[in-house]
Amino acid sequence: MEPYEERPSSLFTLPLILFFVGCFLFVGLLNGQKDLTLWAMLVLSVVGGAKVWGRLSLSGVKCRAEVDKKRVFPDEIFTLKIAAENAKFLPVWLRLKVADHISVRPFGNERGMTRESGLLWHQRVRFLWELTARQRGVHPIGPLRVIVGDLLGFFPRERVEEALNILVYPRIVPLKPFSLPKRDLFGVPGTKSPVQDPVYILGTRDYQPWQPARYIHWKASARHNRLQEKVFDPSEQTKALLVIDVEGFSINGVKDAFEQAIEVAASMALALDRKGYAIGFATNGVLSGGGASILPIARNPQQLPAVLETMARLGIEPRGDLNSTLRQGLSLPWGVSCVLFTYEADDRALAADGYFAHRRIPTLFLVNRVPSARGGERQRFRGRVHLFEDVCLKDKGRK
Repeated sequence: MEPYEERPSSLFTLPLILFFVGCFLFVGLLNGQKDLTLWAMLVLSVVGGAKVWGRLSLSGVKCRAEVDKKRVFPDEIFTLKIAAENAKFLPVWLRLKVADHISVRPFGNERGMTRESGLLWHQRVRFLWELTARQRGVHPIGPLRVIVGDLLGFFPRERVEEALNILVYPRIVPLKPFSLPKRDLFGVPGTKSPVQDPVYILGTRDYQPWQPARYIHWKASARHNRLQEKVFDPSEQTKALLVIDVEGFSINGVKDAFEQAIEVAASMALALDRKGYAIGFATNGVLSGGGASILPIARNPQQLPAVLETMARLGIEPRGDLNSTLRQGLSLPWGVSCVLFTYEADDRALAADGYFAHRRIPTLFLVNRVPSARGGERQRFRGRVHLFEDVCLKDKGRK
């Protein structure tokens, strides 16, 4: 079905037409012209009926919009489906128009997001659009304008439906092979280690009297009506914390560099998850739609989607300095490696390095710019600073 092109409504010319029809009716009655009188009365009856028809047309018309994917990656194709139903005996003319946005566009050569159709009594019709998102973030699809009227289109009525939101993950870029600095007390975490790590909980079992009381899983105990203790995962796992400091990007107004930082962070989160790492995420940026800016380190099927969603909602505006954010809600288990994404190796990076060094957490810095001149304190970085380009593969394209 071809997109509908906007045209001037007949309402702009209808009053003038009715004026002339009224004049013809007056002349017909005055001169006893039966044919002219019947024609004028017929036209007025049609217009009056169309007006009543238009007033009743919107009632009983239901529209439901949905997308087949609510979370996508940039340039990934998804489908918008709009189902319309005329739940009455009066046939109507229907036009649907979805508000166009720069971030979400129709796929291919299609222009506009407008459709129109006639609906008979109790008839249903479905419209499909293939769309694609160009950049990460939370983007609206709509709002949807539902325009319904008589079949002649004289008296349309309009209703606006609520917009849908689509969440676009950061773009995934290919990375060079990398390794994170590690610090484990006894090497292997889990039940093989003398120090059991509460991050890796494999399940529960009946409580053993010789186990410490801190291993009791109280919710599971209440569910089974007997004491249950946590069973720790004996497999080898490494913990990584990804941190994005948005303050430097915001102060310098470098949105492209900020987007690059998020792309590298998302790609690293995916790579670490595939390697079996337990990952966490923290940031001092404002999240679109709200939500927690700190995700505790964990290893489960929901962790990577949660990290990518938080990165997708992340804006460039800070809501405070990074150290204050970390002190308020970050809990760090033993053996964590940290990767900090920031604009440059400046005093803010030094402050974050001091925070993690105090907790004996090795930290790697990925920056957009390295200052040419460094003070004496900046030598604390000791080669731990790398540019975003240093970890990205070149001439490989993007996924």
